[in-house]
Amino acid sequence: MMTIIENDEIILSEENGRVFLTIKSDRYNLKKVDILTSNHPRLKISNFMTLKKAVESGSKEPIELGTWLDSMELEITNDKMQALLTIYESQNFVKENLESLQQNIQKLLSDNRIIFGQQPLDLSSIKTGKSYIIAKGLQPEKGPDAKITYLQQAEKTPVINEDGKADYFDMNFLVEINEGSWLGEKIPPQQGTPGKNVLGELVPAPIGDDFSLKYDTKSAYEVEEEGKIVLRSKTKGVIGEVNGILTVQKHLIIEGDVGLETGNLKFDGSIQVRGTVMAGYSIVASGDISIESKEGVHAAELIKSTEGDVFIKGGIFGKGITNVEAHHNIYVKHANECTLEAKDNIHIGFYSLGATIFCDQLIIDERKGKIIGGKAIAINSITSAYSGNNSERKTELIVQGIDRKILTENAKTKAQEMMELQEESTKLNFTLSQLNQFKGSMNVQQVAVYEQTKQKYNAIQRDAKELDQEIQRILKMLRQTTDYFINITREANPGTVIQIGNKSSYLTKPTKGKFKLENGELNV
Repeated sequence: MMTIIENDEIILSEENGRVFLTIKSDRYNLKKVDILTSNHPRLKISNFMTLKKAVESGSKEPIELGTWLDSMELEITNDKMQALLTIYESQNFVKENLESLQQNIQKLLSDNRIIFGQQPLDLSSIKTGKSYIIAKGLQPEKGPDAKITYLQQAEKTPVINEDGKADYFDMNFLVEINEGSWLGEKIPPQQGTPGKNVLGELVPAPIGDDFSLKYDTKSAYEVEEEGKIVLRSKTKGVIGEVNGILTVQKHLIIEGDVGLETGNLKFDGSIQVRGTVMAGYSIVASGDISIESKEGVHAAELIKSTEGDVFIKGGIFGKGITNVEAHHNIYVKHANECTLEAKDNIHIGFYSLGATIFCDQLIIDERKGKIIGGKAIAINSITSAYSGNNSERKTELIVQGIDRKILTENAKTKAQEMMELQEESTKLNFTLSQLNQFKGSMNVQQVAVYEQTKQKYNAIQRDAKELDQEIQRILKMLRQTTDYFINITREANPGTVIQIGNKSSYLTKPTKGKFKLENGELNV
């Protein structure tokens, strides 16, 4: 047994890490115990109640007080990326024994095989009992993530050329591609840079995150080329996107006009008309529709894209007959006595005259665009340079906004409908797979049942697709924090009706500005 301290009042001794205290004087009290632990930080008292009883009773028998800590302690974290050193000596002891302590630290590191990332430690400023990082490993670096690049679709941004001659609404609306064309590529995720722990062992680096190319497998395929995954087209057509999935749509080009020679057109894909759509004729396509005649469209009956956009380069003279509908956006030079309806935005280059318009945002050139007569109903905003005219023609501009409660309930209802369709689709798919095994030996009636089941399955798939698109559109609207407004940048003439939500104002004098609700009232 080693004696640590002995005086007139106590004997403090240690044996195999256990500390014993013998009280020699009745004057010894608990306050002096605090001084004892302060002067000897390696002393860790664990039997305080026994100590208290001995002090109070004046017992002279040795009691086990606690433990005697090592001069210093080294802890290696579980991941072996840090080594922590704690010194239990008093600060006076440390200052008087700097050299020997440094030697002991190096020996402790060596004994624990700490050979990498040692950190300098200023012993003269350390605090007793506090842990310090004495070695630190090198963290591995995660590799670069997979990098995906797609062929860019046409930038559907209207350009208004002003060259002193005839202005026109010009766009690169469609990107045509051939079979085997490059549609995109993926550079696979790369390996990272390994790290090293405090024991000098290599720490493997995580590879970068991988991502999948998103495309319609019916119209594109993947092939490995020079260490990259390249996406190529299976067919000739135009590039498109449906629900965020790259697709190659069938592409019908009409070199002349849609009229007597072609009849009404209905096509599963995109349609590009070099000429125009004659009076009384219609086009319905699943993809984008581009009508490129500079003379525009005169009294055509219906131009409708069920999944894409509509672009009419030369504008519309509708004569109250023409309806244009788009699942996404409509781009038109001008709109005269027609009806335009888009779930997203409508861009008009120069003017709208006597038209009826429904959309999310109506955008007419804010430098010189005009909206005269008719009614424009938008969910989020309407922008134009002018509204109405000097003759005070009634022009209704209405921004409805959204009722979040109704939309949320609508989304829930449609989500339930989607689940029901998916359940029915799963059952029919199972039935088809069962019937398919006997397809070669079916009689006429069985073949008829098989074909009817297949048609029903395909119809449900189409319905589910449309329902999903509608749900996504509603969710997008709910995520928006739009400031509903009507912005007339140059002049709103008398006769213009400004309405936002259920608040409206009939203008009786010229004005301009960004009209919106402020404290529940229109700022007109």
